[in-house]
Amino acid sequence: MVKTVSIWGSTGSVGKNTLDVINAHPHQYQVQVLTAHQNVAMLAEQAMACRAQKAIITRPNLYADLKNALSGTSIEVAAGENALCDSADMPCDWTMSAIVGMAGIRPLMRALARGKTVAVANKEPLVSAGSLIMDTMRRYGAQILPVDSEHNAIFQILNPAHHTAVTRLILTASGGPFRTWPADTLSTATVAQALAHPNWQMGKKISIDSATMMNKALEVIEAHHLFAMPAHKIDVVIHPQSIIHSMVEYEDGSMLAQMGSPDMRVPISYALTWPDRQASPAQRLDLTTLTPLTFEPVCTQKFPALGLAYDVLGLSSSHAAALNAANEVAVEAFLRGMISFADIYKINHKAVTRAPRGELASLEDVLAVDCQVRDEIQSELGFTKGEPLYRHQQAGVTS
Repeated sequence: MVKTVSIWGSTGSVGKNTLDVINAHPHQYQVQVLTAHQNVAMLAEQAMACRAQKAIITRPNLYADLKNALSGTSIEVAAGENALCDSADMPCDWTMSAIVGMAGIRPLMRALARGKTVAVANKEPLVSAGSLIMDTMRRYGAQILPVDSEHNAIFQILNPAHHTAVTRLILTASGGPFRTWPADTLSTATVAQALAHPNWQMGKKISIDSATMMNKALEVIEAHHLFAMPAHKIDVVIHPQSIIHSMVEYEDGSMLAQMGSPDMRVPISYALTWPDRQASPAQRLDLTTLTPLTFEPVCTQKFPALGLAYDVLGLSSSHAAALNAANEVAVEAFLRGMISFADIYKINHKAVTRAPRGELASLEDVLAVDCQVRDEIQSELGFTKGEPLYRHQQAGVTS
């Protein structure tokens, strides 16, 4: 039976790896929708290669470019955030949500409200609106499949029947490019140095998050929601080799670990075929040639960002949304050379400190906090007023 799939964010690293997994079994999948923010050339190339039914570019001013690139094909073309959200209504067996940051939260919520199966590769929506997203999933009988290697690992080894017997979820972290740097030298870190992850090929935003270890802070919050686990039962350990992706410790002393090469095609393949498995194009581990697997505690002086996860889980969902929004703006500012590497944590800490306590009951509540925090920080950092950063809603056009 052919499985129909849609990929939101197909031109990013996760999207490209998803297509690679699908291309390894071309007769088993039919691509319904591919979306991208602005990479018209790659989106058009992907859509033609996999014979997608529809291609969506979320920047409306690029509609004509995409239309021209796909002229002479039967592929439907659309543009804008409304078109992206509308794609959640199309019949589809499986959707990959791989849009960077909060930009994908509206289509995600809409897909869940349609009872769909969604593989979630980005942390930010679950960080900012975790309770709301999980409640929506349960209410409409939808299914979220985690794609982050750490959460995918836990998803594979956590037996729901033994949930109360879990003593710890242990998320592994590579330590990023600055694992061996002295703490007092990080303030001088450059963008190029922060982007140079030793193990994974990732997009810019998540690479910077890995360098600050904010990605692990976001993953702690995400794990709390995905697996209904209290904060005190979620730990982080540095594992430089990135071979063990996470572990679950049970009260009888057993510790189960999921291992695999540091290749996103492994968790993507599992999410795509769950509850079954199939061969993936990822490289297999050869245990006889592995370097020794090592583990070390997180240096909180060097990576203070991790503590923010536990702070916000002890406060409210408003604080979590504020932390996520602040981090997205701070990372963008660092990438543009507007602030130093150390300033990312300072901005995030300040946002958590001044956020009002409150539980966010609706998507509009989440987006209101998100927009307010972004606007405040963008203004403080000197972003151009009215610059179209992190828009949640734009007009859509369809052919």
